[in-house]
Order: sequence, then C-alpha cells, then structure tokens
Amino acid sequence: MATGLVIAYYLLPMDQPLAAGTTAGLVLGLLAVTALFLWQVRAIVRSPHPQLRAVESLTAVATLFALLFATSYFLLEHDTAGSFSEPLSRTDALYFTLTVFSTVGFGDITAGSTTARVMTMIQMVGGILLAGVAIRVVVSAIQAGLRRQGKKDP
Repeated sequence: MATGLVIAYYLLPMDQPLAAGTTAGLVLGLLAVTALFLWQVRAIVRSPHPQLRAVESLTAVATLFALLFATSYFLLEHDTAGSFSEPLSRTDALYFTLTVFSTVGFGDITAGSTTARVMTMIQMVGGILLAGVAIRVVVSAIQAGLRRQGKKDP
C-alpha cells in the first residue's frame, strides 16, 4: 500500500492553485488519516496475525501522513513562491517532510513564510502523536488481538 501511495504522489496532477481549499484539504486529510488509523486498530484486534497487521497499518498511516504534508508543502510553494528557502519539487517536498518527521532537520530547506511554519508545526505535533500515542494504541490492539485468540501477549 505504501508503494502505491508514493507512486500516486508522483503521478497525480498537482497544478491547481493553493487557495483556502488546500487548508481545508489538509484538515480533511488529517481527519482521514485519523479515521484510517482507527479503522486499522479495529482490523489489528480482529486479525489472525495482529503483529503483522500492525506493521502494515503503521506503515500505511505513516506514509499517508507524510504524503499529505509533502503535497501540502509542494502546493504551498508553487502557489506562494518563497514559502520555503528554495523552490520545492515533489521530491524536495517529500524530503523536507521526512526531515521534519524524523526530527533530523538538516536545515537545507526551511519554512520561510508564516503559513509554511504553521503547517510545519502541525506536522511536528502530528508526528509526535503518531510516534507516541499511535504506537501505544497499536501495541494495545495487538495485545487485545492476541488475547482474543487465547495467545500470550508479546
């Protein structure tokens, strides 16, 4: 699934202006990631192989989360040049997203506008929640799935 999402990111047309719809799209996208995550938790509990399902689920959710922000950054830079320290290609936007998500922050690409900084801060908070809360919820779902099957917790 993650590979298909990345391929779609590179192939889907992204030539529409940013406008207010993109902010709404980001918010709706974050709600969709949350809904996907909750649906995946339910699937983990019911899966005959909850650990494997958990890895698949976290991979899909993290990929969708990253691509959502990469798309937003790409569209923002193309709508409002100078939002970042350099023009962003799709790969540059994905690279920036992953450096923020991984907390590496090389500093070669930086958010230059207020909008870009706010979006980056939202990504930072979301990444912390994804890494902390989501992983804890998934571990609990694995344990519930194993208990449901009568197996011992890992």
